Order: sequence, then structure tokens, then C-alpha cells
Amino acid sequence: MIRLERTTSDHPDFEKLVVALDAYLKVLDGDDHAFYAQFNKTNLLKNALLCYENDVVVGIGAYKEYDANTAEIKRMYTLPEHRGKGIGKAILTELELWAKEENYTNSILETGYMQVDAIGLYQKLGYEITENFGQYIGVANSVCMKKIIK
Repeated sequence: MIRLERTTSDHPDFEKLVVALDAYLKVLDGDDHAFYAQFNKTNLLKNALLCYENDVVVGIGAYKEYDANTAEIKRMYTLPEHRGKGIGKAILTELELWAKEENYTNSILETGYMQVDAIGLYQKLGYEITENFGQYIGVANSVCMKKIIK
């Protein structure tokens, strides 16, 4: 049984999985890791989500305001040994609900082209690939996606 908990990015369990996420991304991103890492600072995310299975943190996600109507999904991660259980879907669905409660009508995100499973999850949940936004414009390794969440 999983349990979701709304919190902020300074929660120790969130910080713990961010370390695991960054290690995972360092391998996937290779030489581009330093570029992406500068945009993934988590010290001020007021909308962070923890996912627990049997009181053990197994997944995280967050969002931040991109503009007045748009929430940007950040720091989505599920521990490898807990993948395939619907944890990512549960986290993203709850983040969208939370964003709607705060009157956002759009959701955007960026992921890497090598994160095939993540892209598949996002597409299954209604996200569409869009032109790269913000700091990802012109970055060949980035895949940007969007969804209307109203």
C-alpha cells in the first residue's frame, strides 16, 4: 500500500531521494550533467511530494511555478526496485491535482531523451511533446512536454 505526503523540498526524505536521483541522472546525462544540474536545485520547492510504501520513502516529485498559469513538474523519481507499481503515475496525478488546487491550468516538464520509460509514462498520462521551453531551448538532449490540467 502506498501513501502520498505533501511537503516541501527541505523534508529529509525528499532530500534523501534527490541524492539518489542526481546519481542516476549523472549516469544518464553523462557530459551534460552539470548543465542540467544547475536547473534542479531543490532548496526552495514549496510543492514537493513523497511516496511511501510500508512507511519507506520510494518516490518523489515536485512542481514549481513557471508562470501564473503553468506549473513545471520537477524531480520525478522512483527507486529502481519499486518501479512498475504505479508509483510514478500516483505521484504525477497528485502533483497535477495539487497544481489545479492552486489554480494552475497547464503543466510542463523537461526530461532527457534517454529516459524512455519516463517519456512513456508522461505520454500515457496525457502529456504531449512540445518545443523546448526556457533554458532548454536549443538543447538537443532535452524532451519538453506539456498538458492542460484544468
